[in-house]
Amino acid sequence: MLQHPPAEPGMREEDIDTPALVLDLDAFEHNLDTMAALLAPTGTKLRAHAKTHKSPIVALQQMRRGAVGQCVQKVAEAEALAWGGVPDILVSNEVIAPRKLARLAALSGIARVAVCADDLAGISAIEAAAEHAGIRMTVLVEIDCGAGRCGVEPGPQAVALAERIAASPHLIFGGLQSYHGNAQHRRTPEQRRDAIAHAAEGTRRTVEQLRQRGLECAIVGGAGTGTFQHEAASGIWNEIQAGSYAFMDADYGRNEDPPPFRHSLFVLAEVMSAPRPGFAVLDAGHKAVAVDSGLPLVHGRPGLAYTGASDEHGNIKAEDPALAPRLGEKLRLIPGHCDPTVDRYDWYVGVRKGRVECLWPIAARGGMA
Repeated sequence: MLQHPPAEPGMREEDIDTPALVLDLDAFEHNLDTMAALLAPTGTKLRAHAKTHKSPIVALQQMRRGAVGQCVQKVAEAEALAWGGVPDILVSNEVIAPRKLARLAALSGIARVAVCADDLAGISAIEAAAEHAGIRMTVLVEIDCGAGRCGVEPGPQAVALAERIAASPHLIFGGLQSYHGNAQHRRTPEQRRDAIAHAAEGTRRTVEQLRQRGLECAIVGGAGTGTFQHEAASGIWNEIQAGSYAFMDADYGRNEDPPPFRHSLFVLAEVMSAPRPGFAVLDAGHKAVAVDSGLPLVHGRPGLAYTGASDEHGNIKAEDPALAPRLGEKLRLIPGHCDPTVDRYDWYVGVRKGRVECLWPIAARGGMA
């Protein structure tokens, strides 16, 4: 059920109903502009990842700043973006269910859509959906460049899949998907650099072997907020799939030499109980903020720590009882992981200089299929 908006334009931030997902518009716009400025000298394109924001409004703002399109993980996310006017979408994931592929093919009338594959059977399923829809669908081969998740081995296995795609009258070979997911949160710069150097070797080798067989990669996509500068500087990747950069979360902030972006996404929560000195309880627990990547941080209030969550409650402890928040006071929390936190909400409340400026629906919330 779509929840009633927790605020209205013009309202003071302290009057927003809680818990609410607050977007600091100045910090958000700074992040979009910073990414555009960092990528411009490299010639690398941004295909921002919408699994983070789940909003065609955010997507179109990214594209106005130079992004060539969006990537998503689910067909439902692709539908929400296409219906919202986003013209170029890559499902940077495998889709094998015939009904899902039929839905993806149906979007070709309003957007350019592409999908990934790492198996001959998966390619055959995509081919059948494209033939039934009377279209040619673009397919990227996903390689495992070190993450140990989806993807075939770089080299001959990837080339064989690409040749199968290129030979089909119903498919277009679109390039390579080469994303090293767990490199994003390796804590030291050296660890991240070394992981991407290894990924680059396999990716470069595969691109060259494809070229030798007469197959060019229109897209070599991958990278994320934690490593994008390495991929952009490599001369191999031509599309960057960063998503969290727009918001930044606490876990990215824990990296040594963290990405050069500001925290712009917050869960606004209210103190609902202050039963003893130095301790308070917020109305934001597991249902309000994701804790899979650690507990949230309290923004702008040194000496306060979010120390534990239950379904509806979040515990706050103060180093000094004099610093403890009062009953009814509202605090900004920085989520440990922005993507699943966003998925808990129907609305972004856009705030600038303490006032609500806009409300944006999170159109792809819950898009698991």
